[in-house]
Amino acid sequence: MWYIRWILISIMFTGLIEEMGSVRSLVRGSVGRLVVACEKTAKSVAIGDSVAINGACLTVTSISGDEVSFDAVVETLSRTTLGDLRTGDRVNLETSLKAGAGLGGHFVLGHVDGVGTIKSIKTIGESRVISFNAPADILKYIVQKGSVAIDGISLTVASCHASGFEIAIIPHTLIATTLHDKRAGDKVNLETDILGKYVEKFLGKERGTVTESLLRDSGFV
Repeated sequence: MWYIRWILISIMFTGLIEEMGSVRSLVRGSVGRLVVACEKTAKSVAIGDSVAINGACLTVTSISGDEVSFDAVVETLSRTTLGDLRTGDRVNLETSLKAGAGLGGHFVLGHVDGVGTIKSIKTIGESRVISFNAPADILKYIVQKGSVAIDGISLTVASCHASGFEIAIIPHTLIATTLHDKRAGDKVNLETDILGKYVEKFLGKERGTVTESLLRDSGFV
């Protein structure tokens, strides 16, 4: 299947957070400069490497001790939550996928589709159920039991509703990511599953209703 082979070559991330860093500074301009304190990541990257910060793929431009600097254009800062970061904010970090490494999450490119808003958070024992509102052009790719990256975290959709969806968060994910810090009203970066986008593009509206037979004939199943 050509589309699977292409993704395996081009995939950048898996949505498994490796470290939480702390924002040291964000200088805005025609090209912004984001500096993050991240001891583990600083030791494993080189200038020119790609790192997903809250799900947005940025390039390492300098390294000094435990601080890693990234350049971010206006488009990135305005279309993601990165432009709202403040000194001291914690961010999720994942270095790019290395050849031969295991794919523990799902296919994540680090290209944020849009921004969602936390509608509500319900605590159930040590876990949480978080409800998100999202734009319609993102919701069309969200399916129950499907995958979605929220601030770079690979998660499974528990349920969908007219204006958003819900995610059930296990204790480990709460501890290991910035979801523990989130409150109702907070904004998050969203990246939907790339497979859904390619299926839609390949089939096209002129192909009519998507059926199991059509998917099989087209090589998707």
